Parts: sequence; structure tokens; C-alpha cells
Amino acid sequence: MNTEDIYTVVVVDDHSLFARSLEKLINSFSNFKVLFYAKNGVELQGLINKGEKLPDIILLDINMPVMNGFETAEWIKKNYPKIKILALSMDDDEQTILKMMRQGAKGYLLKDINPEMLNNALKELVEKGFYHSEKVSETLLHSFELDEEGIIMNFKENELIFIKLACSEMTYREIAEVMNLSPKTIDGYRQDLFKRLKIKNRVGLVIFALKKNLIKI
Repeated sequence: MNTEDIYTVVVVDDHSLFARSLEKLINSFSNFKVLFYAKNGVELQGLINKGEKLPDIILLDINMPVMNGFETAEWIKKNYPKIKILALSMDDDEQTILKMMRQGAKGYLLKDINPEMLNNALKELVEKGFYHSEKVSETLLHSFELDEEGIIMNFKENELIFIKLACSEMTYREIAEVMNLSPKTIDGYRQDLFKRLKIKNRVGLVIFALKKNLIKI
């Protein structure tokens, strides 16, 4: 990143005090500037439609009234796919992270992070195109290690189907019904794949599948 480059940011959060504090903090970073902030997805749409400049990055809260983070991310991905979404939340639930990733988020941060971590996250988002917190970075690293060691194995057809379904919001029981297999068989697929790919949860499976182009978001 060139020290003279300035990347623009928009904050979307329904808590005005937090948004203003975040704006002040981001403006103190050498390479970033906040254009404006919105209280929810509908307000963001209105501001953009009125001609507000498009940002490089949108810091997006998840739990908002009127139009929440999931809906807003989906709208951004559909209409402005070049904008990078960095999700902000108090919730580190696996299903929430999975859903935001599928809606187009390139990173996921908890609101209690320190300023240095936020600065680093913004920089990585610009330089690498994505940022993952400690919760998912370990599984991402494992994906790279598997590639370098050349031990990525060929998947059977049913395993590929399971991976794609597991990267959705379906429960394992629902996956079993769709695949016409017993829950015990599905659990066997899950345990075997997690062990072979050295991942710990469905977030890791989504990251692996995205990196290997097994799914698209």
C-alpha cells in the first residue's frame, strides 16, 4: 500500500455515537477517510441514490432496524460488487459468520477490537481483497498449507454435494434429507472431511470451498 493512497470508507450502523467514534478513529488512520455514515441499509441506499460517492469499503453492522446487515450486504453485492464489505458485530456465532460470508462480506470483525487491529483489517482488505479475524484465520492458513503440501485429494461426487450444501444455511438433518441419506452417514461425511482438510467447523469448510472454487458467493 502506497502511503499516499487514500481509500474511502462508509460506516453503516444504527448506533450514532458508535458510528461517529468509528468515523473519527478511521479518519486518524493515514490511508483511510470516512465519506459518510448511514443508520441502516435503507438510508445507505438513499444516500447512494442521491449521488453520494461510492466508497472502497463499507463497514457494515449486522443487527440494524429497517434493513439489517444481511439484507444490506446482499443489495451491495448485487448492485455494487466492487465495494468490499467488512462486517461489524458483537456476535461471533458461526452461523452468523457463515451467512455474512455468503452474502458477500470479505471480512468479519467484532466491535470490541482495538484500533490497531481495525487499521490492519482495513489495510489487508485493500491489499489482499479479504480479512479474517483470529476465529477463521487458522482455518484459512490450513487451506494454504494443504495446497503447498500437495495433499488435496479428489472428492467423490457425494462429498462435493455435501460440501456445497454444508456451505448453505441448511442444517445437517436437512442436508441428509436432500441427499436421501441417513443423518449418521452425513455426520460421517462431516467428520471425515473436517479431519482430512484440517478444519474445525463449517466456517473453515466455506473458506476452503471458496478458495478452491467449489462454491461461489
